[in-house]
Amino acid sequence: MEKQYHVKLTKDPEGRATMGGSSGGSCALIMAWHHPELYHRVLTYSGTYVNQQWPSSPQTPHGAWEFHEHLIPDSPAKPLRIWMEVGDRDLFNPNVMRDNMHDWVVANENMAKVLAAKGYHYQFVFARNAGHTDRAVKQQTLPEALEYVWQGYPVAGPKN
Repeated sequence: MEKQYHVKLTKDPEGRATMGGSSGGSCALIMAWHHPELYHRVLTYSGTYVNQQWPSSPQTPHGAWEFHEHLIPDSPAKPLRIWMEVGDRDLFNPNVMRDNMHDWVVANENMAKVLAAKGYHYQFVFARNAGHTDRAVKQQTLPEALEYVWQGYPVAGPKN
């Protein structure tokens, strides 16, 4: 990218964010969680922190539900700043596996609880009358979400 578009990208993880919606939201968190040397800032809409894994893996038997069930609570805190949103009409599919791990609202609420318990810098937005990665919600919240995610990032002084 730097060569092709003649831009300079920072290698500082404080200056890098990963973002996504739905499964892309859980992927954004996975990227930052497993590579905090690359990313310290995460933004998600309707993050899929539910059990969508198939086939099952013995390391993570409950798929992304493991984030709020075991991974975050049982791990040392990481240097992450997280903004996340879910709508009250987000995806809910109790019949897929009948394991009570397919409710996006509950999964995102659980994420907020464990992030708070571990002392993370995070903001959780619960959008009323909103569906999965709701377009209107994104249009209304993205500016503030970006401000929150980048809060505290150092600004360079003027060039001389």
